[in-house]
Amino acid sequence: MELFYILMFGGLAAVVGVLELSKNNKDRINTSPAFNAFKHNYLFVYSLMMAGDWLQGPYVYYLYSTYGFGKGEIGQLFIAGFGSSMLFGTIVGSLADKQGRKRACVTYCITYILSCITKHSPQYKVLMIGRVLGGIATSLLFSAFESWLVAEHNKRGFDQQWLSLTFSKAIFLGNGLVAILSGLFGNLLVDTLSLGPVAPFDAASCFLAFGMAVILSSWTENYGDPSESKDLLTQFRGAAVAIASDEKIALLGAIQSLFEGSMYTFVFLWTPALSPNDEEIPHGFIFATFMLASMLGSSLASRLMARSSPRVESYMQIVFMVSAASLLLPIITTFFVAPSKVRGGSISFAGCIQLLGFCTFEACVGIFWPSIMKMRSQYIPEEARSTIMNFFRIPLNLFVCVVLYNVNAFPITVMFGMCSIFLFVASILQRRLMVISDKPKAESWTGMKERDTEAEPLND
Repeated sequence: MELFYILMFGGLAAVVGVLELSKNNKDRINTSPAFNAFKHNYLFVYSLMMAGDWLQGPYVYYLYSTYGFGKGEIGQLFIAGFGSSMLFGTIVGSLADKQGRKRACVTYCITYILSCITKHSPQYKVLMIGRVLGGIATSLLFSAFESWLVAEHNKRGFDQQWLSLTFSKAIFLGNGLVAILSGLFGNLLVDTLSLGPVAPFDAASCFLAFGMAVILSSWTENYGDPSESKDLLTQFRGAAVAIASDEKIALLGAIQSLFEGSMYTFVFLWTPALSPNDEEIPHGFIFATFMLASMLGSSLASRLMARSSPRVESYMQIVFMVSAASLLLPIITTFFVAPSKVRGGSISFAGCIQLLGFCTFEACVGIFWPSIMKMRSQYIPEEARSTIMNFFRIPLNLFVCVVLYNVNAFPITVMFGMCSIFLFVASILQRRLMVISDKPKAESWTGMKERDTEAEPLND
């Protein structure tokens, strides 16, 4: 392995270690033993859930290819997953608010386990069902757990600022350390032990089942709006009214969709960007390096959120600008660095520059997750938290489906340029959110609900 990769990985690991070990009292928040027990329980469950997700990621495409499916058929399977998340996500989010967030988290475990089981079949229709189940599970993973955490945190009377501790540590562990360990464990199962490409999915099922047992035995139930008279359509309408009537919620949804859309597009683009001439690059090691960069970002976020200044709404403008600049590097290198004409071989000089930029982008991703979680906890009404969060994912999943369908239609530089523009727009919207963040809500959720109730007889 080239010295460049080792130096980059080692350098990031050293910086993350120094950041974590050098935290002083200003970087820490004094909490209670009860909160610490609650936080550790959630982080343990969340890490198990993320392990179940990360174990599958590197082997989905590979598994489909071993079953003999081509790029087009595999692309359709991926589109089915994102399409399922887009179509069913809002429904399962509303059910989580009405039927209970704990129940939704258990449903995530069951749905994802069933999706893993389908990977044992080489039948295309069975695999398609698995992708649909996986899309539903993804919607629950990115809404139900956070909704349960925020509601339970507030129900137990913990300080609102302590939420940022749980958010930043969840990203540090779940999207960083667990991702790295899952990649290494998956590599052990498939390559070292030669158990085949289905083995990581079986291991993921075990982690999910164990996590489900912990949820059932230690979590209490909480709800959004459990009123019996509220049907699913009314829940949708209420969530849509909340987004339309409160500019802060609408801006937050747009910012999230723009950033996550760019992030998921980057997932598909980084490999061809670093190896345009089929250069031999260590995908697993680069993935682990990206996760280290994400851990660096989440560690920085925990320091920033532990202080009263700068506010999240303020520093996220800079984060979006830096991320936009980092994804411009593939375009810049085409103008200033002579392209390599040699097929194969090791990574080019332009590839090394791009890799540095991609690690910077991943560090921004590490800051983004706990920061957006904190802003969502502040601005999204508790009664429809899961519903609104899944509303945010509709444009995101639609965008990713379009990108997947047209991934070969545009040059890679155009795709990166588009992502950079999206991130720049996110920075502008973040600026607007900071300006209006101190304004009171236009109307409370209760007020909207009462207004809808009064209007219903007139509609009969």
